Amino acid sequence: MENTNMTTSMCAVVLCVQSSSLMVCDCSTQQKVLVHTDQACCFSCDDRVRIVYSGMMSMSLPPQITALCISRMCG
Repeated sequence: MENTNMTTSMCAVVLCVQSSSLMVCDCSTQQKVLVHTDQACCFSCDDRVRIVYSGMMSMSLPPQITALCISRMCG
């Protein structure tokens, strides 16, 4: 995870796509994270993505974040 200008970014692999969320695996911690986003339908399982979020993560299992921006990573 990378912190810049009051936001945090995460590199992750998409595990599951739902109507308004993605279940991802954080590449740096191997932890599953539920990502709330209106852009969920733009992604598919096994996509590598970069997620920018506020840095706030719920203490639930799995942890949950709300994406500010998500982009597909090449390669």
